[in-house]
Amino acid sequence: MKNVDDVCVIIQARLGSQRVPKKMLRQFADTTLTDISLNKIKNCKSFKKENFFFSAWEPELQQVAKKYDLNVFERSEASAKSEGTPMTEMYEWWDKLPYRYCVLVNACAPFLTPETIDEFVGSYLETKSDGMFGVIEKKNYFWNSQGDLLTPLTEAVMNTKTVQTTYEAAHCLYAGRLDKIGSGIWMGDFNTPGDIELFPMKEEEVFDIDYEWQFKLGEELWKSK
Repeated sequence: MKNVDDVCVIIQARLGSQRVPKKMLRQFADTTLTDISLNKIKNCKSFKKENFFFSAWEPELQQVAKKYDLNVFERSEASAKSEGTPMTEMYEWWDKLPYRYCVLVNACAPFLTPETIDEFVGSYLETKSDGMFGVIEKKNYFWNSQGDLLTPLTEAVMNTKTVQTTYEAAHCLYAGRLDKIGSGIWMGDFNTPGDIELFPMKEEEVFDIDYEWQFKLGEELWKSK
């Protein structure tokens, strides 16, 4: 079991998205994606708010977090422009925050609830695994790039009720050890059983805004809540 004081929670954001420019501060219904994500954190109960950090480089984003009286990690310009490699550049807080573990929350998932974040943090505190990863349970058929069916077909017709459950990456909640990021490892080794624990999530909560059509659809869905 992990001590909650050893765990920090981070939301990382930037304005340099090429597919949806400045999506974190664009008007999203009557709010913004940044406001939505930080409001969730204010309503979480599983960790101390002083253990939370909003990681951003642009002053406009930092000001939003200060409005909510939340900690800001001043991300560098190089980190904000990083496309994922090296990992230590994108996650440059790995050796600068005094914690052993980190929970990373996707800032672009407006329908993710504080309750699910709390459940994820609670599960991570209880597990012996160093890593945890949000997933969606699926019962479906899959093919490889050569068109070969990967899912065993047990009946003459496709019946998803008979298919074994598989798990799809939710790209919404992540957890791992900070020190391992220095070795290029985030969450752990997916090839080592038990190194990363999977955390099933509701599919309606993991809608991730990565393209313009998703921004527009998400906005309409948000208005109808």
